[in-house]
This record gives sequence, structure tokens and C-alpha cells, in this order.
Amino acid sequence: MATNTPAALYDATGYWYTSSSEERGVEVLNALRRYRAAESAMRKRTRDSMGMGDTDLAALRFLVRASRRGEDVNAKDLATHLGITSASTSVLITRLVGSGHLQRNPHPTDRRGVLLTVTTDSHVEVRSTLSAMHQRMITTAEAMTADEQAAVASFLDAMSEALSLDDHDDADPGAATQGDPAEEARVTPQHGS
Repeated sequence: MATNTPAALYDATGYWYTSSSEERGVEVLNALRRYRAAESAMRKRTRDSMGMGDTDLAALRFLVRASRRGEDVNAKDLATHLGITSASTSVLITRLVGSGHLQRNPHPTDRRGVLLTVTTDSHVEVRSTLSAMHQRMITTAEAMTADEQAAVASFLDAMSEALSLDDHDDADPGAATQGDPAEEARVTPQHGS
């Protein structure tokens, strides 16, 4: 038995939209999701090929970048960058030293200080594993016009800002739903109830 209820438009992710601007916005978000899925798969392939976990790979990438900039890195710097405890950092450093990816070196001016450096073999391994992918990414970005690059950069910065807001810290419990009348109607108590 057919009903006369108009079918709502939606996509496979469950986002509902009723206008072309909403539809375009959903397609942009879907493209962003596809990018994130591709990036996640690439990171997994990289971890698997290098035989290490997320934190290990993040530590090596941080230390390689610091080395290129001529910056010294100690255990505290690494812990801060990775957002892990000093105990976890100590275990990580010991593991990476044991696997031959990292070296502990005496600090040149602080007798008790230790600086961390990536071994030459690790530099080569990271470069060989990631350089082709990085080159494809930069080639793709360079192929855009200046206006396209500016628009993409602006969009990604705005999305980063939107995601960095913590809705759980809001003092106003309805603030997260402002601007969506359907959601406001659902969460706003009705008078006389």
C-alpha cells in the first residue's frame, strides 16, 4: 500500500537535507570523510610496513621534522608533542632505542640531560616509506589554482576550528543545538507539560 508521504532526501551516511546548499555541504563532508578514510588506510599501511604502532610512528615523524629544523628534542618535548605521560614516554623511548630507530645522546650543556635523535637507518626508512606518498600529495595540492588553494586552506582551518570546540564544556545545555529549529523543538520543554 503506497503512502502520500514525500520521501526525505538522504545519503548513505544518514545526513538529511532538503536544499541544494545542504546537499552540496553534505557532499563536501562526505569528500572529507573519504579523505580521512584514505589517510587512515595509508597510516595503517605505513605502520604495518615499518612494524610499529601509531605512537611509535608519530614519535619518529616528530623527531625527523625536528632534526630537519635543527631542533633538539628531549623526552619532555616528545611527551608534550604526543600527549602522553612521562612513564609512557620512557617505555616508548626504550622500545625505539631497542629496535634501532632512536638514539639517546648526552646534552651538550646539561650533564644530566639527554637528547633524542632518529638513527640514520630510521631516517632512510621513514623517507623511503613516506616520500612517494608525500610527493603525490604535494603534486595534487600544487595542481590547484591559487584561489582553489586559498579556498581549501580556509575551509580546512574553519573545520579545524569547528571541531576544536568542546560542546561538553558549554554552560548552556541548549547552545549546541542553536540554529536547528527541529532540534530545538525536540529538546525545549513545552509549556504546560
